[in-house]
Parts: sequence; structure tokens; C-alpha cells
Amino acid sequence: MNLTIVNVEKPEEINFILGQSHFIKTVEDIHEKLVESVPGIKFGLAFCEASGKCLVRFSGTDPAMIDLAQKNALAIGAGHSFILFLGESFYPINVLNQVKNISEVCRIFCATANPTQVVIAETDQGRGILGVIDGFSPKGIEDEAETTWRTSFLRKIGYKS
Repeated sequence: MNLTIVNVEKPEEINFILGQSHFIKTVEDIHEKLVESVPGIKFGLAFCEASGKCLVRFSGTDPAMIDLAQKNALAIGAGHSFILFLGESFYPINVLNQVKNISEVCRIFCATANPTQVVIAETDQGRGILGVIDGFSPKGIEDEAETTWRTSFLRKIGYKS
């Protein structure tokens, strides 16, 4: 078995969701769930088929996000994994539960805009995702000033009242 690290390649401000599912209809079901949940959403989705033709299947509403999804899915290359890139100003918090509740979605590895590395195991049979490195390691514990900043920031961007 070989271990490999695959860097998710994307613009800094773009969020994505990386997950695993179990069926080819994942592409259509995620597409439908996104467009019914957030009108006008811009996204690109790619799914690594794990049997049959073993192709990267894809869908989306934004050509640039579709291209990102295809390139990253191919680089990750793990069977039954999917990667969903959300266009600028669209966020996982608005669609994550809907995606998790799709019957063929087995797990979510991450939902982030951070620099991300995907830890891949490769055998003679294929590739699988062991986990992700999402962002950076902590540098300490927040103090009172940082707690105040965090709570103010969430109110400023409209996520808390």
C-alpha cells in the first residue's frame, strides 16, 4: 500500500465539500438537491465511479466550478468519492445538511474554503480516502479579545443576531 497526499487545487475564496457515496445516481441527486435548496446556486460536481467504466461523472451550473471539480476528482481518484465546488458567495452551511441527507451519501470528509490535503491510500485494486488535512494546526487558545472578535464577526456577517 502506498500513501499519497493530494492537494485540492482551487481559488482561495472558493468553498467545497468532499464526500463519499455509493451509487452513480449521486451526480443527479446532488445536482437536484442543490438547485432546489438555493435558487441560482453556482456549483460544479464530480464523482469518481468505482465500477463499470470507472469514469469521472460530473454536473453543475457553472463551467469554471465544473472544471475545478473534474480536475480535482481525477487527481484524488478514489472510488465513489465526490467533490462539490460552490461558486463565489455560496457556502457549505447553506447546503451541507441537504447533501448529507441524500440517501446514497455515506460520509462527508470536509466542507471548507481552507487549503486542504487529501490523504490517499493506494493498493493494486484502487484508491481510497483515509482523511483530510483541513487548514492549519492551532497556534493557541483564544483569549477574551478573540472571543469578542469571533462573536462580533458572526453577527457582522449575519449568522447570529
